[in-house]
Amino acid sequence: MWMTILSFLGGPVIKGLIDAYQAKLKAGNVDNRIAADLAAGEIAAQTAETQAQIQLRTAEIGHPWEPEKLAFYVCLIFFAKCVIWDKVLGLGTTDPLAGDVSTWAGMIMGFYFGKRTFENVARIIKR
Repeated sequence: MWMTILSFLGGPVIKGLIDAYQAKLKAGNVDNRIAADLAAGEIAAQTAETQAQIQLRTAEIGHPWEPEKLAFYVCLIFFAKCVIWDKVLGLGTTDPLAGDVSTWAGMIMGFYFGKRTFENVARIIKR
């Protein structure tokens, strides 16, 4: 309504200003639409990336009966028995490991903790 009145009163100059203002509003709407489309695309990409990271974590966890975990459980039970049963509760004594068994137990524990540490450091460096 105002545009009709102003175009009637002001002639071609006011009509030109009104047309320019309407073109600016339309251009702003197009810019906003483009920005909204880009934001939606970014959100979709982030969602897909998050889902891929979750699938990777699930695949990395594996199963509790894998050989490396079984060997770790044996060492963990032995060390837990030595610490909790023998030292904390004072209810017994366990002979120390000797020879190859102690070497293997140390290697298994070192592998398990070192492997996870190396994977985490490599993941941080990769970022």
